[in-house]
Parts: sequence; C-alpha cells; structure tokens
Amino acid sequence: MSATLIPEAASATGTIRRNFWRGVWRVMKRKPSRMAGVVICVGFALMGVFGPMFYPDNLPGDVNQITQPPSWAHWFGTDPQGRDVLALVITGSRYVLLCAAVTAVITVVVGTSLGLFSGFKRGRWDTVLMRITDMKLTIPGLPLLLVLATVWKFGSPIQMGLVLGLLGWGGVARAVRAQTLSLRERGFIEAARGLGLSTKHIVGRELLPSMAPYIAMNMLISVTGAVYAQVGLFFLGVLPYESDNWGVMLNLAVFQAGAMIQPNALGYLMAPLLAILLLTLGIVLVVDAMDEIFNPRLREE
Repeated sequence: MSATLIPEAASATGTIRRNFWRGVWRVMKRKPSRMAGVVICVGFALMGVFGPMFYPDNLPGDVNQITQPPSWAHWFGTDPQGRDVLALVITGSRYVLLCAAVTAVITVVVGTSLGLFSGFKRGRWDTVLMRITDMKLTIPGLPLLLVLATVWKFGSPIQMGLVLGLLGWGGVARAVRAQTLSLRERGFIEAARGLGLSTKHIVGRELLPSMAPYIAMNMLISVTGAVYAQVGLFFLGVLPYESDNWGVMLNLAVFQAGAMIQPNALGYLMAPLLAILLLTLGIVLVVDAMDEIFNPRLREE
C-alpha cells in the first residue's frame, strides 16, 4: 500500500505547486504594474551583478567633458572629472545592492529566529529575548555608525550590510513574535504539540511556512531601508569615500559639482535619485503583488 500512496502524495504535491504558480500568474496579470515591478527588480539585480563587468575599475575621465549636461553621448551628463554619470550609476549599483541584500538577510534571519523562538516558547525565554530586543531598539543607529566610522572604513558592502543588519533586526523580531503568538494557538499547532513533535519540527515545518509570505515582504522592505540608510550616510559625508556608490555621487553632485546652482550638473544629481526612486517603486509593486498572492481574501475579490 505504501508504494501506491507515495506516488499519490507526490502527485498531490505537484498539483498544489502548479495551482500555486497559476494563481501567481493570475495575480501578476491582473495589474500590469506588478509585472513592471518584477522587471524593475530583476533589472536592478542584473545591473548590480553584471553591469560593472563592462567598465574598468577606475572609470577614465575626459578633461574636455567636465560637468557636461545630458546629451546623446552621455545621457545624464558627466561629473567634474569628465566621467559618464550613467556609468557611475551602473558601477555604483553593486555596492548599494549587495549591501542592501546583506542587510536584508541578516535583519530577517536574526529577527525571524528570535521572534519565532520567543513567541513559541514564551515564559522566561520570551522575557529575556524581548528585553534584549528592547535594549537593541533603544540604541541610536546614527551615533553608533559615526563612532564605528572612525575605526571602520566601510569600504566593503558586506561590512556595511553587516552593521546595518545587526542594527535593524529589532523591529522584525517584535513583529514576528506577535505573529507567532497568534499562530501558536491555532488548531494545527495544538495538534502538532499533542502528537509530541519537537519544537524544532513545529517551528520549522509548521510555523515558518505559514509566516513565509510575511517574512518575504519584510525582506523586501528591509532592502529599501538599507538603501536609504547607506545612501544617506554617504551623502552626509559621515563615512569615508572608500568606494563608488549612489550616496557618494549625491554628495559630490551637491558639494563638489554644485548641482543645486549649476544646471550642467543637474544630471549628476538626478541620476542616482532616479535609480533609488525606480528601485523603490519596483519593490513596492512586488510587495503589493505578494500581499494578494498570499492573502486568500484579496485573491477572491
């Protein structure tokens, strides 16, 4: 009998997966803007991975093309060193996106792990972990980064992402704990506990899949938060310019090229701003689609 049940179970699993992806496709087609969001996010990912490969490590400048306005040759103009602004946006995207990805992964992994464990165990463990989370939430991020910048150059996006991730998991931990406290009283969790299943199994096989959509959306939102944080820090000049990225471009555009009063430098300022705006728009559209994909009530409307 077991030999006949296994193919049936595999067939049922395959059917569920096919129905899920059909539902995803229907949700995406319902609003073309959602497909545009996916295209934008994939485009930025490809730009960050492959874009810098088409340019040398140090972009060459042209003394005859210093701070030029947008043209057919240079779509967003040139910087004060005569370098193409669009090329700077592309080469600087790797730092920004890799840092954002590392931040999102650390934020979600640490926050989700602590929130799940705390909410499921409750009692003494919950009290200890939530007090640690509360203390972490009271730590001001900007002053701490200013202190760290004196000893840490943040030349690597992984270093920056590590610091931002370790500073940003508190809110996710609190939110996941609240969700876990709600889910642990559901019937399927009570049944799993009644069967004597281990905590690891219940959390990993029962709770975590139910919260996967919420966690995925938090990861995407963490990406935008990390982009804003790092770009803002570099723009304010509190971190040394050890690498090319959009925040450094904004700082140099305003304080070196005089983009606020120099029309020729306006493209130098607008290019990274448009990149940030477009990336944020893509993520917002994808999150909107995910909300409907994993919310049965929205799918039925």
